[in-house]
Amino acid sequence: MSMDLELGRKIVENLKEKFDEVAVSIITRDNVMVKLWNTEPSVVQSWKITDVTLRLAKDRRLFLLEYSTRDPEALLKDVEELPRMAKKIEEAEIYAPLPEPGAVKPVEGGVDHNALSARDELGKLVYKMLDAALKHNVDRVAGTLTVAYETRTVLNSKGFEASESKTAVEAYLRAFKGEFSGHWAYGGTRIDESKLIETGDRAGYLATISSNKVDLTPGKYTVILSPLVVGNLINYLTFMASAMAVIMGYSMFMKYKPGDKVAAETLTLLDKPRDPTLPGFASFDDEGVETFDKPIIENGRLASLMHNNSTASKMGAKSTGNAGWLFPHPWNLELSPGELSEKDLFKDVEKGVFFSNNWYTRYQNYAEGVFSTVSRDATLYVENGEVIGQVGRVRLSTSFPTLLANTVGCTRERYDVMWWEVRTPSRIPFLVAKDIMVTRPEI
Repeated sequence: MSMDLELGRKIVENLKEKFDEVAVSIITRDNVMVKLWNTEPSVVQSWKITDVTLRLAKDRRLFLLEYSTRDPEALLKDVEELPRMAKKIEEAEIYAPLPEPGAVKPVEGGVDHNALSARDELGKLVYKMLDAALKHNVDRVAGTLTVAYETRTVLNSKGFEASESKTAVEAYLRAFKGEFSGHWAYGGTRIDESKLIETGDRAGYLATISSNKVDLTPGKYTVILSPLVVGNLINYLTFMASAMAVIMGYSMFMKYKPGDKVAAETLTLLDKPRDPTLPGFASFDDEGVETFDKPIIENGRLASLMHNNSTASKMGAKSTGNAGWLFPHPWNLELSPGELSEKDLFKDVEKGVFFSNNWYTRYQNYAEGVFSTVSRDATLYVENGEVIGQVGRVRLSTSFPTLLANTVGCTRERYDVMWWEVRTPSRIPFLVAKDIMVTRPEI
């Protein structure tokens, strides 16, 4: 029996007489990270963390508690007073009992033993990333390479018990050339040397793609978005596809029902929890429901919101295997490929802006899906199919309904992305959309 399973059983056994329902999620993650600064490995870190989360129900009152500890006595001491406090708090407005345990088919192939053995010699891989960037004659390089081994265990007082393990590889590199920079990232469950080299190569290429500076007049342009940018935006979009976001009024999908057109017909967005090559995969959700792959948007139409048992009960639906005890969420995301070729990405662009990276994505209006995001690293003005120069920091200001409806194509080539700005692992193409507002940040 694993230590996490033993810990979870002890917690459930000690609390099940005090509460109507007890559920425990334990995630243990063993990390090795190499940090790069000024073109050299600067720090090698190794650390192990265990996060324990409890869902406790008493008379329709819910308690959610999070701990970073392996000491069950500390957990049990903290919850001693909760049953007496239950009568002093409101009943949960959105509540359903945990489902009865069902059969769960495990996702196979999520542990890459090459990744585990590579943790002892990450320096060799880091230097290959560096060499790929330095071939572009950049001034300096920074970034990280992290390899983790993670075990997730879920138990509850209804009798559900399951545990699964995975490896996770996360790499990003930023290359600098004068005042310009380029960035790329990779995320997966496998150590893929070619992907790591590609991360360095693309960062170096983007840092040196143009040394010419041009001024950009605010207005509507064709925008060409890299997989890093599309991945970030899709992560924000799927927040709104959570049924809890709809219930709370934080979603543009409040005014749509399944089958309604919400995007260009060429776009299909999938939640792929059963893809073991992306590190968000899961055989079961936090309520013990078996996961399954599903479309969120299919051929431009809303296919499904993501539900846990409580939101499904509230909205007269069924769980989609996406719990989150409070907030249903995607596991892995995949945007369908298109017909465009990456090498011809700029070919038919008359006046456009290429965004290689972004940050500061913010909603201005959740109900309408209005947002803005700011470019980072290489941002290029394209005219008549040619790169004219770097435009510096600009802001893309639009709404998801506009961006999705105005999408004219995606590339056949897709990339596996996970880094700071893309926390849900995503398989994403380049995307082209017309008539999107681009302005200058007021800073």
